[in-house]
Amino acid sequence: MELAIDTATDTASVAVSRKGIPLAEISWLAGQNHTVNLMPNVLHLFKLIGEELNKIDAVFVSLGPGSYNGLRAGLSAAKGLALSLDIKLVGIGTLDIEAYPYADAGLPICVVHNIGRGEIASATYRMLDSEWKKTTKEHITTLDALCKTIDTKTIICGEFAAFRPNQPDPAELFSERLGELSVIRETTLRRAGFLAELGWRRLERGESDDIATLQPLYMRRPAITKPREKKR
Repeated sequence: MELAIDTATDTASVAVSRKGIPLAEISWLAGQNHTVNLMPNVLHLFKLIGEELNKIDAVFVSLGPGSYNGLRAGLSAAKGLALSLDIKLVGIGTLDIEAYPYADAGLPICVVHNIGRGEIASATYRMLDSEWKKTTKEHITTLDALCKTIDTKTIICGEFAAFRPNQPDPAELFSERLGELSVIRETTLRRAGFLAELGWRRLERGESDDIATLQPLYMRRPAITKPREKKR
């Protein structure tokens, strides 16, 4: 069995899977309480299926981009389990998880994720020859700039609600700028079950991550970080 942990945003999710096929999963609104809620929900999930946590063979974790505190809580728990149980650790990007539900659509999939200050994190994916490919790596951009790069019919997905109420509705902006080139799929719930599938794909290829060196994908420093002093 495997355990998948996704605490990248306010909505958290955990799943138990066998060879990447979800057996059970729980999602909840964590807010800023990822550290408090995570392990009780993990233990509750194993109780529901009548299994023991120490029976897992691997742990999958969402790496971000996302909430600074949420990513730290999820990765710390995943590393602790991997180290104490001597099992494999596999990290998967948050944008990968949000794009994966549309893998069989036959179109490019562009994920947008609000990171504040009028900027977004974005990446593009596509299933090519039965292989899940990241055709554009995670990068920071703006909605306006991203629209200028899309010249073919593309699925646009992500947690659009995160942009409201102080910014224009991204779904309306994409529809207005791109017209028929945009197929809008607003993500309402990111599931750890998809993380489990992606994690298992990496395990099948013989891939895993180093417990000591795996780090969250913040994209940029948290807002509380003090700027470096300028050199005179």
